[in-house]
Amino acid sequence: MKIAFFDAKEYDKSSFDRINNGRYDITYFDVLLNKDTVVLAKGFDAVCAFVNDKIDKDVLDKLNEYNIHVLALRCAGYNNVDVKAAYKKVHILTVPGYAPEAIAEHAFALINSLTRHIHKAYNRVRDFNFSLNGLTGFNLSGKTIGVIGTGKIGKVMINIANGYGMKVLAYDLFPNHNLNCTYVSLDELYKESDIITLHAPLTSDNYHLINSDAISKMKDGVMIINTSRGGLIDSHALFDGLKSKKIGAAGLDVYEEESDVFFIDKSLEGINDDILSLLISMPNVIVTSHQAYLTTEALEEIAKVTIDNLDKGLNDDYSPNEVCYMCKNKNDLNACLKARKKSCW
Repeated sequence: MKIAFFDAKEYDKSSFDRINNGRYDITYFDVLLNKDTVVLAKGFDAVCAFVNDKIDKDVLDKLNEYNIHVLALRCAGYNNVDVKAAYKKVHILTVPGYAPEAIAEHAFALINSLTRHIHKAYNRVRDFNFSLNGLTGFNLSGKTIGVIGTGKIGKVMINIANGYGMKVLAYDLFPNHNLNCTYVSLDELYKESDIITLHAPLTSDNYHLINSDAISKMKDGVMIINTSRGGLIDSHALFDGLKSKKIGAAGLDVYEEESDVFFIDKSLEGINDDILSLLISMPNVIVTSHQAYLTTEALEEIAKVTIDNLDKGLNDDYSPNEVCYMCKNKNDLNACLKARKKSCW
């Protein structure tokens, strides 16, 4: 079986070659999958894609035309896939919850760096400037952190925050009352939190969840952390909040217009995104290039689950990781094939 692997990086090749061990014939393409590059998939049996590949109706129709009916995403989110257009054409399989510890730990690395100005201190000392002026931070113990999204990553985030002695507020459409936190409304979370961290999937309902109205309800000097999906934050509103000092600091591992920038070396040509350029230039902002998931353990887990998804998808077997996107009642054994532990269609 031949797999077309898009947006391939060296670390992807290393982990997938080790886990695959010759099982599939994988061809790695370094380009993003979109309507212009989908022709590269012709002659393959399945496609493996990532977060910035644009898998719209045009791409899905072409995959169907090429008799490719399995798309294995090596990520948890699938907001870049037109799932309705995929119905009865292409099975979509994901890797849910592959790196909760990695992502939560990276989020706290951003928090610690911003609260103690580690990024500033690092640059100063490289210039042999050992002054401490302007580097005064604050303790996390006793502060209030608001966690939006309490799935696997949010759960780890809450556990770490408890270890710091923080007060944890949380918001989720489906609360987990076994967690050591207090569930509140979004408005209360905005009002009471010293730090707000996002761990929700991107949907049409929460696009630009953090916007100018939400920011106006927040504490003066609030810190905002996003290691989830860029579209959760209106970047223009974020910039305005930082400029007015309503927002005291921001740590971003994702950005809503990241697809043409992140994962690419732009050091020689620069970038054309004015807002991202301004955010990067701010001393109270840290931007990392969608690397929160990037640990040895996470890459190995991604490869293992993706290969297993390919096994099941190509054999038309049931996988709990298939995106079920048409059934109105996913628990109805009569209506939903996945509920009966079968392939979705």
